[in-house]
Amino acid sequence: MKIDAKGLALVVIIMGIAVAVAYNLGTKQASTQQAAVAPVQSQPAQPAATTTAQQAPAQNMLPGNGATPPNHPSMANAAHFTHFRVGNRNVKAMMVDGDYVWVGTSGGAIRYDLKSDDYKLFDVNNHSLISNGVFNISKLRGKVFVGTYGGGMSVFDPVTEKWKNYNIPNGLADQFVYDIDEDPKGDYWVATWSGANFVAGGNMDDPKAWKTFTVKSTKGGLPNDWVYGVEVGKHGDVWFATEGGLARLDKDGKWSHWQHEDGLGADYDKVKDAITYTNDPAKASRHHAMQKSEQGLSNVKVGYNPNYIVSMVVDDKGVVWCGTWGGGLSRFDGKTWTTYTTHEGLPGNHVFMLKISKDGKLWIGTNKGLAQPKDDMSGFKVMTKAQGLYADNVFSMTEAPDGSLWVGSFGGVARISNFKL
Repeated sequence: MKIDAKGLALVVIIMGIAVAVAYNLGTKQASTQQAAVAPVQSQPAQPAATTTAQQAPAQNMLPGNGATPPNHPSMANAAHFTHFRVGNRNVKAMMVDGDYVWVGTSGGAIRYDLKSDDYKLFDVNNHSLISNGVFNISKLRGKVFVGTYGGGMSVFDPVTEKWKNYNIPNGLADQFVYDIDEDPKGDYWVATWSGANFVAGGNMDDPKAWKTFTVKSTKGGLPNDWVYGVEVGKHGDVWFATEGGLARLDKDGKWSHWQHEDGLGADYDKVKDAITYTNDPAKASRHHAMQKSEQGLSNVKVGYNPNYIVSMVVDDKGVVWCGTWGGGLSRFDGKTWTTYTTHEGLPGNHVFMLKISKDGKLWIGTNKGLAQPKDDMSGFKVMTKAQGLYADNVFSMTEAPDGSLWVGSFGGVARISNFKL
């Protein structure tokens, strides 16, 4: 991989983001702060037993300083990676749009040009977003949709280079927006912290097109109002990942839902010895605490709630994959649940990210690395910091046109080329 001055662009802009908004305080704006620019790191991926890029001085990785140059013949078939540091921030969203990579952080959204190595920052300071905490970036009908913490949904038109912001007065159920998808009829579905929005025909500027589905309005069909993901299924049914389980609205308008007692997530006794993640949402939120109490989990003080679906994806066969908070990865084919944990080879039981790649493979981002199921589902192939990730917690991922993977974590992004699990 060639490293030049322009290759530092993403590092410069991410580290130069002026306004940082904490994800759990999405409505507050932080004060301006300038961070030091970190060096770009690039070298062949290392086996776990050897020194990694994170541990070695950056200058030792550059040609002429003892490291094997990235274009060395012996490295032709080896994976290479470049790290971009973002400081004390999460990278919760990434998306490729043609020759651009969009990177969503807690300090704004960056549009990075893969061809020119140029970039542009969109944030509160330049009046693009209402909140800098970015959780989701999607593309619908040629426009880029950015779901934020506390700032609603911001929509970018690449033709006019203009932004338009949508919030509660426009019809959004909540100013915290986690996901958006479009069904075969052209309707939009939006996941928020106060239910799921339906936008008829995707006409977001028409107040009459908006409708909100909640636990109350669906008579319990939606099991929880905190909706973290929405996916349109193979047959036009709509799936919702919530803190209280998985829900489905079929094309006939019938609601169904499934929880831990139905097979979602692993039992605590199976995963308790593997849970080292002590970040228990119940300690920070009355809502989270109530959810655990209803499940009889009040005495569990670590990060575990099998009904809490953090990530979700529906594959081309219509199978729904759910990433839970400490309960591992659950697979639902419409009838049967199967759950995978560290006992089955998953690197971690907190599953933050799920993505279907261009070749139909499932990628799983956990608190302890990136994984992919083996073809026969007998285990998982795993990549960690030792093999090139910036950090082991994986929140987001996207694929560039050149085949490289961009993987987002807390503190930075890893760009991995020529890599196969």
